[in-house]
Amino acid sequence: MKPPAPCPCGGPDYTTCCGPILSGTPAASAEQLMRSRYTAYTRNNDAYITATWAASTRPAPVAVADDSTKWLGLDIRHSSTDRDSAIVEFIARYKINGRAQRLHEVSRFVREQGCWFYLDGSFPESTRAS
Repeated sequence: MKPPAPCPCGGPDYTTCCGPILSGTPAASAEQLMRSRYTAYTRNNDAYITATWAASTRPAPVAVADDSTKWLGLDIRHSSTDRDSAIVEFIARYKINGRAQRLHEVSRFVREQGCWFYLDGSFPESTRAS
């Protein structure tokens, strides 16, 4: 029997981690939504990124698919949640045209009608990953 494929977000099994969320099961937390959005980026899934972006801040059009980007890993640094808002700080590692990069973001999320959405993010400049 073939072992389960690891989830791009770092979870042990895509079929029980981000797979169901990308297929329509609502994320139970902002961190879970963040992980599923990262996984959507690894799969060039513009539709999911658009659908999980709060309408009040969503750019038009959303086009994130980029075959020159190879996503390498996600590190959740901090997560805090209130009733209808949350913050998730993360570092995503990737390569663009073979050059290593990292994205350090503090993302804000909002819960609307029981579902979590990405609101926006800020980019701390003081922390550098090696």
